[in-house]
Amino acid sequence: MKKSLLYFLVVLAIFSSCKKNDTSVFSQTADERLNATLSKYQTQLSGAQYGWKGIVSPAGGGTYSFYFKFNDSNRVKMYSDFDSTTATTIKESSYRLKALQQPSIIFDTYSYIHLLADPNENAGVVATVNNGPVGAGLISDFEFYFDSTTVDTIRLIGRFNGSKAMLIRATSAEATAYNNSGLAAGLLINKILTYFKRVTIGTQIFDFNISIANRTITFSYLDGNIVRTFITAYYYTLGGIVFTNPLVIGNGTITGFSNMQFNGTTETIAMTVNNVASTITGIVVPIKVDIAAPKRWWDFAVTNNNDYWTSFKGFHVNGLDDAYGISRLTSGTNTYYYLIYWPAYAASNDFFGPIFLNAARTQLTLIYGTAPAKPTFTADGRAVFVQLGNYGAHPTTGAAGLTRTKLYNSSGYYFVQTSATSYDMVSALDGKSWITWNF
Repeated sequence: MKKSLLYFLVVLAIFSSCKKNDTSVFSQTADERLNATLSKYQTQLSGAQYGWKGIVSPAGGGTYSFYFKFNDSNRVKMYSDFDSTTATTIKESSYRLKALQQPSIIFDTYSYIHLLADPNENAGVVATVNNGPVGAGLISDFEFYFDSTTVDTIRLIGRFNGSKAMLIRATSAEATAYNNSGLAAGLLINKILTYFKRVTIGTQIFDFNISIANRTITFSYLDGNIVRTFITAYYYTLGGIVFTNPLVIGNGTITGFSNMQFNGTTETIAMTVNNVASTITGIVVPIKVDIAAPKRWWDFAVTNNNDYWTSFKGFHVNGLDDAYGISRLTSGTNTYYYLIYWPAYAASNDFFGPIFLNAARTQLTLIYGTAPAKPTFTADGRAVFVQLGNYGAHPTTGAAGLTRTKLYNSSGYYFVQTSATSYDMVSALDGKSWITWNF
């Protein structure tokens, strides 16, 4: 017993001795180390003489490109490919670095990067800021923590939604190009007003259409007699467009379009693809029409509880979303909610018209509309609508009147299925008008 006690006292003495002589493995306190890290990031950001190219991928989908020029006084200047204004007009705002569990960068005054996170709450029921859901936007971030860094690359992750961002050190030539509106080149594609667009690369052709709301491009091309489709996200870059997933056709791989230049006389875009001279032209009839799509669209609503299709923004016409301003439509104290097409609404006709929200915002109401017959489905893949009458006192002018007239275009519409529950209905007259239907 005494021997065991002696051993215990010896061991206790050894541990006590070790504790007294122990020294910290760090020469600085935790706060000092954190401040040093923030200082290092500050120097790296502001020390890039020609700024940074930025790529932001919101958690809600899509990819957007930016250019940032940080200074050491917590100010940042930026461009963004969000639209033609943000791509050509520099925006200055503030930023700061702060320890928020991890070293983080916060864009703390409203700037182009906030456009992706804007919840659209001031736009009622129609998302007008970034096409994201009302109250959510694109589920993006404006506070990011530093995930990893090298001399020329910084990777960031959004603190709230987990958006991904990457900064790449820009060159002198790139900085000059950004300041000379080079980021707007890819947006020239919006000058081709038809829904269907055709790319010609040497002797190879394929069609594509762009979903601005989803930031995706859908390509269609013939493989023998079979139509192949490929969908990729995209973003604009200096001089053109980059595909986040390359398009592989045969032995070729297409990663984007470069050196894009618009010819207003011919309404075409000249560009290069893999260093090959190429063109984009607008077309009315796609490379292969989905002949069954119009009837498939009509049947889907009937077989799913006899329900209806909805569209928030109505018709896109000649390059303008919501061309007739239907989202601003009112009827007394009732405000517009969405436009609907209801197949087999009655035994002898369909229904097409706006649905309104009452002043208390508690109930949807149908005030007026038009009664088309069941569409005629043509052998070449069009749906043609014919008016049988109206419901209520349908306006003959303004947004409602123009929308009704557009439906009864005698050339009819092609249909493009964009998901299991969505279609684009494209005018067969000139291809410059279309409406997106969601179920």
